[in-house]
Amino acid sequence: MKRDMELVRELLLKIEAATVKPSWRALAPQGDETEIQRVIGHIRLLDEGGLIKGTKSIHDGSDIPENIELTWKGHEFLDDVRDPVVWGKTKERAKAVASVGLDFVWEIAKAEIKTRLGLS
Repeated sequence: MKRDMELVRELLLKIEAATVKPSWRALAPQGDETEIQRVIGHIRLLDEGGLIKGTKSIHDGSDIPENIELTWKGHEFLDDVRDPVVWGKTKERAKAVASVGLDFVWEIAKAEIKTRLGLS
């Protein structure tokens, strides 16, 4: 599975907006097994990356977070990529290289925010 930063942002926004701590089932689309597996994979990545936390349940022989909430790091990252203009510019700048990791995407977003605020 290839990591999809657009999906990462989308999942974090959904988790933040939830009125109760969601499970992966609430975040995954219904019916499309390929897309469900893609969402599950990204939820695992978000958990491993320290952006979310939750209790673990067993699905297909592996742990998947349930009762998901954002961590401090998850809130910080989301706050930096929330604005659609900042996010769009971040994605555009990231396209200049074949692929970038989360921390690098985050640094691009921070640079865009600084530029927007006239700090750089």
